Amino acid sequence: MFRKYLAAGIAAGGLMSITLPAMGQAIIDNGTIQMGVDTMGQLNVRGGDPSPVTGTTYVGLRYMPTGNESTSHGCLCEGWGVADASTGMTGSANNAYGTFGLSLSSFSSTASTATSVVTLTSGLQQLTVTHYFSPSATSSLYSVNVKIENTGTADVGDLRYRRVFDWDVEPTTFTEYSTVETGTASAVLFSSNDGFASANPLAGPSGTPGDFTDFGAYDHGALFDFGFGSLLSGESYSFDIFYGAAGTEAAALAALGVVGAEVYSFGQAANDPGGLGLPTASGDPTNTFIFAFAGVGGDVIVPPPTGGIPEPATWLMMIMGFGLVGMATRRRLALAR
Repeated sequence: MFRKYLAAGIAAGGLMSITLPAMGQAIIDNGTIQMGVDTMGQLNVRGGDPSPVTGTTYVGLRYMPTGNESTSHGCLCEGWGVADASTGMTGSANNAYGTFGLSLSSFSSTASTATSVVTLTSGLQQLTVTHYFSPSATSSLYSVNVKIENTGTADVGDLRYRRVFDWDVEPTTFTEYSTVETGTASAVLFSSNDGFASANPLAGPSGTPGDFTDFGAYDHGALFDFGFGSLLSGESYSFDIFYGAAGTEAAALAALGVVGAEVYSFGQAANDPGGLGLPTASGDPTNTFIFAFAGVGGDVIVPPPTGGIPEPATWLMMIMGFGLVGMATRRRLALAR
């Protein structure tokens, strides 16, 4: 049974979050982005507040300033898979399709983090996959560090990873614009708008392929297939996924610059393909949702910001820093007297 727990430390940390005990699902947040993380590292779990437009209590990826949910409507179509294309070993987790080939090793969470560890085993081959969800350098994005370890005694000849995401962006659920940009990322084998696809990396291509901007408005999403080459016994490969949202497309691009994203998809409401944050005719607020990757062999698509207004956490660090400098200066002056 899915039970909600009020996370200890809300008063101290200021995070409105619902989490679950070890080995259970979790709803985590950083105060701006809320995510529903299932035990195998896929998204979409029950137990959140009703969303503002459809009233769903499933949480996949939400933007807390508007409350808008981006993926859990209709089907719970978000997930991932890992495989060795040279042997056919494959496993995947997606709540719309189920879990295949994977075994859960552990799952734990706090108010703002979640860690899933699973294994995929076939004969002498074994992969251990860790998804670690945590706040990133910007409040607009959650970071998911993915570590794939070859814990078997046999080498992996052709390591693959797939991640699929069905955009169901409130307030125009089932009708949204999707953008996919893969840049120069050498690890990208295939990309499309098929968020309904199986998470099996060996399932083959589907959907409208390639890069596109403001494609739609339809009921669709984003699919990314990655190939990382061989992985010898005892070796590991790591990369990062980012999930998030911002009030406008410009703010979303700035957030991508902060984390050095190399590949990304945007999901935007049907009335606001430019991502200006325009409300619908009925007054419902809109925002730009983000799904991105780094560490996949590409150049940074959006240059990191060189100035601008620091985020609140940055201001706090600056103020604390100024205070420490002042204390040190006063101490030096006192010693000089």
